Amino acid sequence: MNQFRNPPRSFNGERNENKRGFFSRLFSNQRFLAFLGLVLIILISFPLIRTYSQKKMVEEEMAELKADIAKYEQETAKLQEMITYLGSKESLEAQARLNLNLKKPNETVVVIDRGESELVVEKEKKEPDERSNLQKWWDYFFSFDL
Repeated sequence: MNQFRNPPRSFNGERNENKRGFFSRLFSNQRFLAFLGLVLIILISFPLIRTYSQKKMVEEEMAELKADIAKYEQETAKLQEMITYLGSKESLEAQARLNLNLKKPNETVVVIDRGESELVVEKEKKEPDERSNLQKWWDYFFSFDL
């Protein structure tokens, strides 16, 4: 009944397996498929690596920005404290005492003069050295003045 069940044989008794197409033989070869898989993995890995490096850079930049935000929040808190202090009565009283020389009733003000003569340091007047450089070097190395 089924007389064409097996493919016809060639004259030497072999099957026609060599008659398959080039692509069917190529895709059935395990080495070619392994090589093709390796090429596909490499082609996919390049964009993944690029994306990963960009993600790392963005994360680092975000960490820097968060640190900057924390620093600015601390500065804002310090400035807010300064504003509340400068708006208080204690600050106004201190500024009035220092800048306007005001005092409270029944209060005695004592001023201590520190004398500017103590703060002024007299500078020695240096006279220019008229010796030649050779003489200066000779004195530097061979002079025994202590």
